[in-house]
Order: sequence, then C-alpha cells, then structure tokens
Amino acid sequence: MNCTACGNPVPADTTSCPRCGTALALRAPAGTTTAFRFDASRLTSADRLIGVGTLALLISLFLPWYGVTVLGFSAQADGLTGHGYLYVVLIICLAIAGYLVAYAGMPLPAIPLTHRQRLLAATGLNGVIVLLAFLVKPGDSGWRFGAFLGLLAAIVAVVGAARA
Repeated sequence: MNCTACGNPVPADTTSCPRCGTALALRAPAGTTTAFRFDASRLTSADRLIGVGTLALLISLFLPWYGVTVLGFSAQADGLTGHGYLYVVLIICLAIAGYLVAYAGMPLPAIPLTHRQRLLAATGLNGVIVLLAFLVKPGDSGWRFGAFLGLLAAIVAVVGAARA
C-alpha cells in the first residue's frame, strides 16, 4: 500500500504515513464493503484549505462577476452567465468537494495519482479557468465582487494543494 498524500510505500496495517504523517484509512480486503464514516481527522490542513477555497469559489460563481452602468441603469451577470465555460469550474468544484468528503469517510480505490496530485490537478485547472474568466471581461463591463472572490478562492485552493 502507498500513502495517498506522498506516495511513500507503507505497510497495510499502518494508520499514518511514517514519511509525511498523513492519516491513512485502513484498506478493506478485496471483495468486502465498508460503511461510510466521515472522519475529519483524515483531512490535513492543506485538504481543509482546499475545501474552504473550493467552497468559496463555488459560491462566487453565483454572485455578480460583471456589471455595466449606462445612463443610470445597471446590469450585472454572475460568473455562469458571463462565461458559460465556468460551468466546468462548477463541476470541478463539486467533484473536489465530493472527493474530499469521500476521502475522509471511506477507503478509496487505488489509482496511479497520489491524493495530492489529484487535488493539485483539479485546483490547478480551476485556477487557470477562473483566471481566464477574470481577464476576459464581456464587452465594456467592469468586475464585481464575485469575480474578485472567485479569483481569490481559486488561488487559495491552488496554494493549499501546492503547499503540501
């Protein structure tokens, strides 16, 4: 068995990685099922930072990102209306949140990427898409609160993933 955070080989009955200290879920024997039991202690501080950044980014998608005022009339658009490709960010945010909950609650199947690599790839992709949406404003509109919150939240999530 390998550590899900750093990839270090660890004995199957070990509860934490001797190299990085990450709490490890005990693997069930093949063919058996385990009940879901959320244990927040399995999440590192970096995982929690990623979770907070991802949740803030998810919320920011529904806040005004762009706005314009003409002759005293104002119009605003949220991130999903202003740029349709931010639906990809919405889906990735939901996937990250679901993954972190699953990671803290049950053993996950082994895949080639480590826990940290999975989170870095997902948050990195979100960061690039949000930066693109921030830089490419529709028309002559100006930025609103949601755009700044979204950019900051994406940066926090990426930093959390890269920090480990």
